[in-house]
Amino acid sequence: MSIAAAQKRSFGAVLWDYLTTVDHKKIAHLYLIGGGFFFLLGGLEAMIIRIQLIKPENDFVSAGFYNEVFTMHGTTMIFLAAMPLLLGLMNAAVPLQIGARDVAFPFLNSLGFWLFMFGGLLLNLSWFFDGAPDAGWTSYVPVSTTSPGHGVDFYVMGLQIAGAGTLIGGINFLVTIINMRAPGMTFMRMPLFSWTTFITSVLILFAFPALTIGLFLLMFDRMFGTAFFDVSLGGNTIIWQHLFWIFGHPEVYILVLPAFGIFSDVFSTFSKKRLFGYTAMVFATILIAFLGFMVWAHHMFTVGLGPVANSLFAIATMAIAVPTGIKIFNWLATMWGGSITINTTMLWALGFIPTFTIGGMTGVMVASVVADYQYHDTYFVVAHFHYVIVGGTVFGIMAGLHHWWPKMFGRVLNEAMGKLTFWTFFIGFHLTFFIQHFLGLMGMPRRYWVFLENQGLDLGNLISTIGAFFMAFGVIVFMINVVYSAVKEEKADADPWDGRTLEWTIASPPPFYNFKQTPLVRGLDPLWIEKTEGKGKMTPAEPLGDIHMPNPTFLPFMMSFGLFVAGFGFIYQVNYDWAYGLLFGGMAITLVCMLLRSLKDDHGYHIPKEELEGKAK
Repeated sequence: MSIAAAQKRSFGAVLWDYLTTVDHKKIAHLYLIGGGFFFLLGGLEAMIIRIQLIKPENDFVSAGFYNEVFTMHGTTMIFLAAMPLLLGLMNAAVPLQIGARDVAFPFLNSLGFWLFMFGGLLLNLSWFFDGAPDAGWTSYVPVSTTSPGHGVDFYVMGLQIAGAGTLIGGINFLVTIINMRAPGMTFMRMPLFSWTTFITSVLILFAFPALTIGLFLLMFDRMFGTAFFDVSLGGNTIIWQHLFWIFGHPEVYILVLPAFGIFSDVFSTFSKKRLFGYTAMVFATILIAFLGFMVWAHHMFTVGLGPVANSLFAIATMAIAVPTGIKIFNWLATMWGGSITINTTMLWALGFIPTFTIGGMTGVMVASVVADYQYHDTYFVVAHFHYVIVGGTVFGIMAGLHHWWPKMFGRVLNEAMGKLTFWTFFIGFHLTFFIQHFLGLMGMPRRYWVFLENQGLDLGNLISTIGAFFMAFGVIVFMINVVYSAVKEEKADADPWDGRTLEWTIASPPPFYNFKQTPLVRGLDPLWIEKTEGKGKMTPAEPLGDIHMPNPTFLPFMMSFGLFVAGFGFIYQVNYDWAYGLLFGGMAITLVCMLLRSLKDDHGYHIPKEELEGKAK
């Protein structure tokens, strides 16, 4: 449905449409709205942190509240902002890039979103109940097992529910890419963003169960009196660190690899060249994913694993620099000799290269065990991972949003405001985090509420906070740009960037069935091949026929809501008998919905060929 048609419908009809949709394009919108909301929330928490550290011995917030804020900032940004924003871009682009009419499991796609949303809401409702989690985003035991109140319980239940949604999304994209590629779309003809989505989905499939197990054990220790992590009763605290980082380090690549795919497509499109070293880029991505599982204990160099284990993990960590370096050089070689267009999308991509290179360089520095004893738990590490996650993932998300915005919403974002967003955010980012490397080397520890005067830390923290305000200004300009572009900008063409891949062959925004006829793919960059060698448009791989579509359904929303209610029951059953009503009631809602889904024979519906022929005229 077009934007104009949607505007004519009542708000209630549009809301119901989004609550029940199984269309991957509308689910992409939901992910962007949900992820964007949590990104703003995490950004607000970051600003509280930086205002507290603007001067020595500041009392802007209390020590306990500061612990909650930095815990929720990290948890929100990693799990509830970066992941869903990437899943939104995957939903918007990947089915179109591979020539599919939807994802393999539309029902599960909707369920994955609502599980994420209700998990995120449950986690953040902790602010209004017993106080937010306060054990750090990594929730290390025994701090998390002994934390008073129910803050950490909200962390456990919220991430269990949201993590299930992410796991469902990963499985869905795996099956979609394996089974639903258009005729001729071999694996080695897929755009790099589709490739990185595929490999990221493999990482999700193997990494998230480790987090699920860790949270499950933590839940039992806190809510049911077990002793998995209680040393006095025979438990082991280091096991939590192993479980968390077996998930946690692949999670870095779950966040960064999709951004790599976005940049690959962007550099190719705006350099008017095929991606240099396509095959090498694919295998470098696979190698990064493989090595990503081999390095988790580099987060644990200081726990006493011993010199052999530390050395092996150090070598594996340094090895990841090789495939990452291959990617950097291939991106530069793609631009070399190309006809480069410098617009907002390309600025985010160009800004990423030096930023991420600095993050990678400091990554190799902390991979050295002896040096890590100095860097560990200081602001040097804070600077390093922000250069990787913000300089890689957030820059990638911004590039992807500007690149696919016309395809998703039928409007091109305003270029002047886009460039203002980039430059203020880019300058603010480096002001904020570059100086933190030196604060860390001077001995400033992570997570400290205040620092003392006359320690040489005043100026660095002031500069860092000023930079954070620049970043906040850039985000505000982007939000204004979204509203302005929706109201003022002209409708976008099907192919506003002179693109190379299949998503640019159909209208902006796409019809709800994506492709009238599945396209025939003749090589890498299929649209570019048709522009330069063919008829200028894709050849269909099938005659025009009826199109099968799935029915909308309210069940995913209700299943997720049931788990949301049950989550409150699990948290409060320790203290209150009435909580059992929430626990069993919530689980009953979910199980009844599952039963309905299992027993109901839902075959969807068909769009008749005659209607499609009418649209063509």
